[in-house]
Amino acid sequence: MIRSTKTHSNQVIPGPTRQDADAAYDSKRFDWPLAHDAERFLREQLQVFLERNTFARSLADRMRQETGTDFFEWIDHLVLSPDAEQHLRETGFLLDEAAETPNGEAVYEHPRATLPRVMLRRGQKQSPSVIALRPESIADFIARHNLVGEPEGEPFSRYRRIAVAQENGSELEAVERHAYRGFVSKPLKSGELEKIVKARELWRTRARAFPNDADGFAAANRILERTIALVGRDLACQFFFEAEREYWEARNRAAWTQKRRQDRLGLGWGNHDHHTFRSSREHFVDLNEFLLKLGFEKRERYYAGAEAGWGAQISEQSVVGIVVFADVDLMPEETGIDFSTTRLPAAPRLGTVGLWVGLHGESFLEAGMHHLEARFDFNLLRDQLKECGVNTMKPFSDFEFLRQAFTEGERWPVRRERAERLLSAGLITQPQFDQFVKEGALGSHLENLQRHGGFKGFNQKSVSVVIAATDPRKQHFKHEPVAA
Repeated sequence: MIRSTKTHSNQVIPGPTRQDADAAYDSKRFDWPLAHDAERFLREQLQVFLERNTFARSLADRMRQETGTDFFEWIDHLVLSPDAEQHLRETGFLLDEAAETPNGEAVYEHPRATLPRVMLRRGQKQSPSVIALRPESIADFIARHNLVGEPEGEPFSRYRRIAVAQENGSELEAVERHAYRGFVSKPLKSGELEKIVKARELWRTRARAFPNDADGFAAANRILERTIALVGRDLACQFFFEAEREYWEARNRAAWTQKRRQDRLGLGWGNHDHHTFRSSREHFVDLNEFLLKLGFEKRERYYAGAEAGWGAQISEQSVVGIVVFADVDLMPEETGIDFSTTRLPAAPRLGTVGLWVGLHGESFLEAGMHHLEARFDFNLLRDQLKECGVNTMKPFSDFEFLRQAFTEGERWPVRRERAERLLSAGLITQPQFDQFVKEGALGSHLENLQRHGGFKGFNQKSVSVVIAATDPRKQHFKHEPVAA
């Protein structure tokens, strides 16, 4: 049902909703459009806000100069007057009927773009009246900026907020979310904090190295059952990925270098775009089944096939705001099947993904993520990381709407027993065995990404280029960046 879009003086009559759009767009749901008009409108609102709020303007400058990030990418939501409603609808925004608000305000989102949401509020003298940033931890943000006062909402509760700076009718806020898309704080129930602390600890301390990978997946699923029983599916998902980022960061110099830069402003990894896991053919279905239990919905599926030798399932958990890009080796004849549900047999040869897993282990287990992709000002981050001694590879996507590049790969040692298994199976040669054991092999990266036009998708050909460029068999163990 398409709802009336007429607006009366004392009521916002909702227009089309996200549910309406999902039904209308189902057949081409993941053919992502460019939303230049929608992004341009929001950036114009941001510019008006920055002209009124000196704290926000100073913070935007510091974000660029100290972290290589764009203030716009940290915005959780903007508060505008109802006058903006028609323009929002015309540029692709839809009513988010599920969003809980303090006074029944309407919330609009663009379900097919990576853009912040907009709340419409009557009675404000300025528009936008509020812009809310979303750092990973509101306590860290308060501490780094010497803010006075305590945030609304208890620690670890579903929604916390603090007024950061009020000036000329504008208010900069910071918010923290725990598996909640609404805008209303709620106190924790008796005993709930203890359950939250326990659930977080279970993911942070889970064992990752097992003699048999199947045992590792089984152990993780037992923890998943416990954490869901403790805190529910969505919080279990949030805590799982917090732990995954910590584990990856500890194994990647570019990651901890950039994280330290963002932590200086109390931001954390609030700008993450997607998390990439590499999987063996044997356990790819297990990985995707685990994600489904965490509340993920399957999005695009890539069939690169004969040319590139890999495939990927992209999944999204919309409540927590997590996207996973899961890679696996594919044979040419397998591009026509749903390999996220069909168990793949052992392959006669290893592609780039399979070799990486063979040398380092499953991303889901011992190896950890192959990379985290976060949103940056592409050129600024590249230049700033270079000053920190972190080089960047040649971009593998270099479009007006999507720019992507890996930092130079972190080289990990390869355990002899892993290399011996590959050698005995005829999957690597003796010279490759000697080289991997002696020199190690590329392990993980940080990915520098910049989106424009709210583009939500990926470029399959470009991803194929970088997967090929990071194949350990093509590396000559030099220290220069490898051209994509």
